[in-house]
Amino acid sequence: MALKCGIVGLPNVGKSTLFNCLSSAKAQAANFPFCTIEPNLGVITVPDERLTKLAEIVHPGRIVPATCEIVDIAGLVKGASKGEGLGNKFLGNIRECDAIIHVIRCFDDDNVVREGGMAVDPIADKEIIDTELQLKDLETIEGQLAKTEKAASAGNKDAKVLVTVLKAYKEALDQGKNARSVTFDTNEEEKAAHDLFLLTTKPVLYVCNVDEVSAKTGNEYSKKIEEMAQAEGAEAMVIAAKTEEDIASLESYEDKKLFLDELGLEESGVNRLIKKAYSLLNLQTFITAGEMEVKAWTFHKGWKAPQCAGVIHTDFEKGFIRAEVIKYEDYLHYGSEAAIREAGKLGIEGKDYVVQDGDIMHFRFNV
Repeated sequence: MALKCGIVGLPNVGKSTLFNCLSSAKAQAANFPFCTIEPNLGVITVPDERLTKLAEIVHPGRIVPATCEIVDIAGLVKGASKGEGLGNKFLGNIRECDAIIHVIRCFDDDNVVREGGMAVDPIADKEIIDTELQLKDLETIEGQLAKTEKAASAGNKDAKVLVTVLKAYKEALDQGKNARSVTFDTNEEEKAAHDLFLLTTKPVLYVCNVDEVSAKTGNEYSKKIEEMAQAEGAEAMVIAAKTEEDIASLESYEDKKLFLDELGLEESGVNRLIKKAYSLLNLQTFITAGEMEVKAWTFHKGWKAPQCAGVIHTDFEKGFIRAEVIKYEDYLHYGSEAAIREAGKLGIEGKDYVVQDGDIMHFRFNV
């Protein structure tokens, strides 16, 4: 399931430093705009302690975690929607992503220039990016509205639905709101909205890049972003990208744990970010566990058993008979599949079963 999160933000806010921590790929990090021109792509593994604990029971040949793609997109600047700073190319890169990780500078450092040379202002930075994405969406909508209204007046039912959607989005964007703030009443409207692929309908996670001292509790800058995100119904988190870079450079688990303990952190910011990004895409995992491998499989929250079977192979979905389901907690408690069967804890589920995150699955099929 090739799903992408795009890292965006103004120049010099720490995007590429964060990307370097997330991925084994090394994006160039330098203190000047447009250091990143081509988007850097990294495939990251989703941390999941459940796989390790299951492997201790099953002793598989290998562990295969879930993955997600992260794209480091060059810094946007004011005027990007009109082509400033290679803006059109960067906005095109964002359009190809499924969700946005918006990195915002929440630290003071005289050695790192802020765009325009002004004082640090995270809310203003956030609004610059929002405005550029909104202007690009308005351009898309206005380009479609006139011809769609013409088709609607001629009696085209689909065009009438689309006009309703376009006008609702235009009203919100004209008010400086993101398109994701608009909701629709019917499935037809929702489908028409989805097919527009607007930039500001993409789910967003605001990442407050703070200094090391603020890594645990945040600071006054990050608190402003967290309050703004809450008002939007979005998520925000605090991370110290430079510190994460130092943690990533340590080789042993023990050294990393010691560093985290000194900062008062239970888990690295990178791990928390990956988990949140995975959740942002509305993704969950089911697990297969056997002697060959313990593997996490990615599915969309709310999918039923046959759809999840199809993630492994299309034949599994076509010929789906039933799913044998073990709850993760039961696997840990009973210690083997045989003991789980004996205790009557193996669930036999049909095609209407909604798969839950962490379910350990075995599919029966016939084609």
